[in-house]
Amino acid sequence: MRIRSLGVIDDAVVELSPGFTAVTGETGAGKTMVVTSLGLLLGGRADPALVRIGSEKAVVEGRVSVPAGASAAVRAEEAGAELDDGALLISRTVSAEGRSRAHLGGRSVPVGLLAELADDLVAVHGQTDQQGLLKLSRQRQALDRYAGDGVAVPLAKYGEAYRRLRAVAAELEEIVTRARERAQEADMLRYGLDEIAGVEPRAGEDVELAEEAERLGHAEALSSAATAAHSALAGNPEDPEGIDAATLVAGAHRALEAVRSHDPALAALADRIGEVGILLGDVAGELAGYADDLDADPLRLAAVEERRAALTALTRKYGAYGDGIDAVLAWAEQGAARLTELDGDDERIDELTAERDALRAELGGLAQALTDARTEAAERFAAAVTAELGSLAMPHARVSFAIRQTEDPEGVEVGGRAVAYGPAGADEVELLLAPHPGAPPRPIAKGASGGELSRVMLAVEVVFAGTDPVPTYLFDEVDAGVGGKAAVEIGRRLAKLAKSAQVVVVTHLPQVAAFADRQLLVEKTNDGSVTRSGVKVLEGEERVRELSRMLAGQDDSETARAHAEELLATARADR
Repeated sequence: MRIRSLGVIDDAVVELSPGFTAVTGETGAGKTMVVTSLGLLLGGRADPALVRIGSEKAVVEGRVSVPAGASAAVRAEEAGAELDDGALLISRTVSAEGRSRAHLGGRSVPVGLLAELADDLVAVHGQTDQQGLLKLSRQRQALDRYAGDGVAVPLAKYGEAYRRLRAVAAELEEIVTRARERAQEADMLRYGLDEIAGVEPRAGEDVELAEEAERLGHAEALSSAATAAHSALAGNPEDPEGIDAATLVAGAHRALEAVRSHDPALAALADRIGEVGILLGDVAGELAGYADDLDADPLRLAAVEERRAALTALTRKYGAYGDGIDAVLAWAEQGAARLTELDGDDERIDELTAERDALRAELGGLAQALTDARTEAAERFAAAVTAELGSLAMPHARVSFAIRQTEDPEGVEVGGRAVAYGPAGADEVELLLAPHPGAPPRPIAKGASGGELSRVMLAVEVVFAGTDPVPTYLFDEVDAGVGGKAAVEIGRRLAKLAKSAQVVVVTHLPQVAAFADRQLLVEKTNDGSVTRSGVKVLEGEERVRELSRMLAGQDDSETARAHAEELLATARADR
């Protein structure tokens, strides 16, 4: 990794070995920034306060080897990233204003993608993870993770049934608690539908009536106009001397017909005048019929206006979805469908109640299957962790799990009892520790010291490494509170884990650092920053000097030097 302008680090390169790398240095030298940098590369939260004072941004770049065909490699390639000779190049930039950017394999990607890849690349554990292990929910999650498909399969089925039960129960509660409101809504719908049914409107009827009312209201004027137009076209029987259009056109047609044989052009005009005469006759006939059919009945006009008033009243009340009587009919259609739904409440309540009871019974059976799977896995998990504690200077410690349920009359039936349940089942899982023979098993939150908790956490992680391995493990001072022989055993166990994975440990313990394949020293310059030369690989005499400082607080103590050389010799002999 290359780290620039992050915390106390100005510009430094961290080279991690394939095996066991220990990161050491004085308190406050910036060792934690190594962990923070890796966290940023893995999609961790970007805190602008981490940007070095006076810098515009902090940048962390890393090169992560990924096996061909690994899920992380496949996912990265799907996102458009390119692998560089079997490695992913990852970059994360954090500005002083809080903006964050991520690049993967030369492609800009969402930060969430880095977090998605992290689970397949690195397992990070620090003192906060130890505190997390004290929570019952985390202990259950640890057991479920160890159990694998044995718990994952029934848990998936349980989760599906649980979500369906929640949905059914919520709908049932909504119907029951809102029964009065729904009844009032049903009454209003019935009233509206009855009122509309009483009027019996037709689609488009309001438009038809408006046209009829306009015609009836101007009947006399329309009749006079039609009669006058008819007289102008066809003549008035009461005025035989009058001149009309039909007579004039007929005269014109006769005049041309008499000479049409002498000129084809004139014959064509005669034909056209003949067509005009026919058209005038048709129009005159329709005008006569219109005048005869026109009804000026005031009673009919009153009936039309009354009908229009009834339709207008409906439109004002129920035409919210648009204009005109068509909107009223649309409201009636929707209202009828809603009324059918509301009137079916009792039937729906019965259906939902039956479905809820069936789901509760099914959930109880699935919860029992989860309990059985967890109980079986807990025995194997506890035995494996106990065995690991034996190699961590806790040979007489015993780890076990308490799996129990809490009675709840409103819960599901498991093992003949009604118990509380949640999205992960009905089990409360608690990790117990008996540190020595004769000591009763107690919750690790109450029965484990800081050093014991560190070793339990490491033992759990080592067990996970055998069942759910990742390429890299990062431990940030998980050896806090440990010393002496226990520290030596932790170093030895980490070295063993490093034979199958890359292990990076930030530590204050020389007993742990001595077992590392590579030791990195983080040290500040005189101005309080960590520069490129401030993270260096220790070898030979430099490593002995650093271990002496870690042992005695001074690097020139002959006794400390002898002890440091002895630690290194012991570690080399174990390899």
